[in-house]
Amino acid sequence: MTDAQTTEPELSADEISEQKAVRLAKRERLIAEAKTAAGGAYPVSVPITTTIPAVREKWGHLQADEVSGEKVGVAGRVVHLRNTGKLCFAVLQSGDGTRIQVMVSLAAVGEESLAEWKELVDLGDHLFVSGEVISSRRGELSIMVESWTIASKALLPLPNLHNELNEETRVRSRYLDLIAREQARRNVVDRAKTVASLRKTFAERDFIEVETPMLQVMHGGASARPFVTHSNAFDTDLYLRIAPELYLKRAVVGGIDHVFEINRNFRNEGADSTHSPEFAMLEAYEAYGDYNSIADLTQTLIQNAAQAISGSHVVTWADGTEYDLGGEWDRIRMYDSLSEAVGEEITPATSVERLREIAAVEGIEIEHPLPGKYVEELWEHFVKDTLVRPTFVMDFPVDTSPLVRAHRSRDGVVEKWDLYTRGFELATGYSELVDPVVQRDRFVEQAKLAAQGDVEAMRLDEEFLRALEFGMPPSGGMGMGIDRLLMALTGLGIRETILFPLVK
Repeated sequence: MTDAQTTEPELSADEISEQKAVRLAKRERLIAEAKTAAGGAYPVSVPITTTIPAVREKWGHLQADEVSGEKVGVAGRVVHLRNTGKLCFAVLQSGDGTRIQVMVSLAAVGEESLAEWKELVDLGDHLFVSGEVISSRRGELSIMVESWTIASKALLPLPNLHNELNEETRVRSRYLDLIAREQARRNVVDRAKTVASLRKTFAERDFIEVETPMLQVMHGGASARPFVTHSNAFDTDLYLRIAPELYLKRAVVGGIDHVFEINRNFRNEGADSTHSPEFAMLEAYEAYGDYNSIADLTQTLIQNAAQAISGSHVVTWADGTEYDLGGEWDRIRMYDSLSEAVGEEITPATSVERLREIAAVEGIEIEHPLPGKYVEELWEHFVKDTLVRPTFVMDFPVDTSPLVRAHRSRDGVVEKWDLYTRGFELATGYSELVDPVVQRDRFVEQAKLAAQGDVEAMRLDEEFLRALEFGMPPSGGMGMGIDRLLMALTGLGIRETILFPLVK
């Protein structure tokens, strides 16, 4: 039995089981006969002299039937295999997806080696070959093999690489996705370039990167349901952090005036196309800044990231759509834009009863004591989907933003913005609340909500309040999901931007 042709239909479970048995037998034979120079089916190393991408770059100009005169030793995964008589063909793929053809002829390797090739090499194997770089009669850049070695024997067959992997396979078996799909490999590279760009932009502005605890005795910094665990060493319950905010602000109190962190957050909530229980988060704080200066910084961070992965502020999404992240982004006020959409003036003084009536007419079900919750839900219903370009939505209700400074000139709102791209919230920014007395009052109100059963309400954090009492300078702060940033840059869903997302 063989799985030599990638054009065959997908294998059944029984066929896969049978193939595995055949490959296990080949593994045993390789080990018994010490076929490789290092012995066995999994040698510790092979004598590589160059890479497949390097060979293509150096010798890609060869015309049909030309030879380079250079011998190389390369390794890659077998993704195509065709065994025909005295001349066999395979295609090796490097980790970045670059491929090269290899040719194994009776004249070059001898009868015994050719027979072993046909008997032992399968699709999916990692293979080392050495030989001369040539161009075939059809003009295909190739290596005429003089010797070969299995570098790692694959025991399971690859999926049909000519067929599109379904989403379930892509997410659950990302390693197969990376082998099969150029987009999957590009996502990994784009994410790395994006994070590197963020760090570079921060470094150019003298920000210092720090790390704060992920296990916390008290969750805070956002309104979210936490994950709870238990420490045997301390015999106490701990929380996986929902945000690094309260620790980063301690750093600002201590004199680290420009600080940021890129790390994991955990929220025990729903998962959908824009939410994941575990996600990468960027938070940054700028002493003597405010929500306007931090908005400027956020725009620069995102535009520089777009430049890093696409060479332009205009990014091309996976579906071919172009999205323009360039220029100055719009800044609109939440209450003003909602009033315009509803057709009547909505202000912080608008009663809960009136907001409830508007929601009922629109079929929006909201049960919450805070009028700000109604305002935000109504804004999302009426306005969010109308935003096309990146837009900062400014000035949120005070009762939904307990860690934010009250607006300097408008009653009932705070100096907070949310940045919307592609119809979802990408980042949020604030003029930070640094008055410890007001902050305590806000925490007390949150504690009352928690006592009433609001699992997302914050707890009163005495240690954080004590830090504020030593004096925190006026500051601007922002938070942005790295996974969502990749969504904005690539047009993909969150499960595509996370390399190994959590799935049931």
